[in-house]
Amino acid sequence: MKRRLVVSIVFLLVIVLCGGLIWFNFFKAKMITQFFANMQPPAQVVSSTTVEAKTWNPVIPAIGTSRAWNGVELAVQVGGLLKKIYFKPNQHYAQGDLLLQIDDTVDQADLANALAAVKLNEANFDRSKTLAARGYASDATLDQVASQLATARAQEARARAVIDLKALKAPFPGVAGIARVDEGQYLQAGTSVATYQNLDSMRVDFTVPEQSADAVKVDQDVRVGTKEGDLPFRGKIIGVDPRVDPKTRLVSVQALIPDNKDKGILPGQFLQVEVILPAQSNILTVPQTAVVTSLYGDYVFAIEEQEKDGVKRLVARQVFVKTGRRQQGSMEIVSGIEAGQKVIASGQNKVQAGATVKIDNSVDITKFNPDNLNSTTR
Repeated sequence: MKRRLVVSIVFLLVIVLCGGLIWFNFFKAKMITQFFANMQPPAQVVSSTTVEAKTWNPVIPAIGTSRAWNGVELAVQVGGLLKKIYFKPNQHYAQGDLLLQIDDTVDQADLANALAAVKLNEANFDRSKTLAARGYASDATLDQVASQLATARAQEARARAVIDLKALKAPFPGVAGIARVDEGQYLQAGTSVATYQNLDSMRVDFTVPEQSADAVKVDQDVRVGTKEGDLPFRGKIIGVDPRVDPKTRLVSVQALIPDNKDKGILPGQFLQVEVILPAQSNILTVPQTAVVTSLYGDYVFAIEEQEKDGVKRLVARQVFVKTGRRQQGSMEIVSGIEAGQKVIASGQNKVQAGATVKIDNSVDITKFNPDNLNSTTR
């Protein structure tokens, strides 16, 4: 009897122990679940910016090619043996300076012969004129002598013209390039000998989309430079093509850069161009880094202050926005947020909607310009 009682007590204790273990495991799992459910993740460090209404200076970006206001490829007009090259590369020459001489020995002899003929015919004309005045020569004879004199003078003029053609002179003030010919070389008519450019002012040829053609006018200001974001040269539009290229749907435009005396732009150079449009006020802007692009649209994280259990914290709220133009690291916000709202400028990659954030603006993210990396319509 006692044995059965002991066995029963032991069995009951085993059941109680097993039940306690099972209850403890369920209790532990429940407490762990509650702990993680109520546990607040650590605040993510982000930088912030305030949505501002600014004056927007819109531009039409374009890619252009430079040309000298006066620029030619020097070429000889007549053939002959190259006698002397007088110009040196990168030297400046005035209009009329002798640059190159083709051998004109034969032409100089022809000129001497023409001068002698002119002198002889002038003497004959004076003599015939005197005789005609005294009645010893007919008018027909005088006309014949005058015709011979005119022919001799024409031969002189032709000889001088040929000599001038063989002396290549600077057509305007400019800078000579590298000679492409050598002294002693025989040149055919039309042979290009060097480039010759006036670099004091430059023309810039570029194109704009047909959608922007109505905003481009003659005398409109432009900014030009060799690197995007660095456009130190200023000029004005001097011509707009009155037609759209049906193949490219682009309109050709030409601008003049009047001051290039420091030779900052060279002919044929690849240039960044911005056509400056009238300024617009009260445009909402944020840094481009604040806008996140997704399959569902563009959005920003607005920073809001919330209080829970007497503790205030900053929370990120996802807000979808409609974006507009981009310029110099800023983006236009058409709708979705209002001026004065604080949004996350950087650090969104580690933030989810409703997450707690901590602001650290020790690094000014607005100084970073994404336009230096990607070309964007503005």
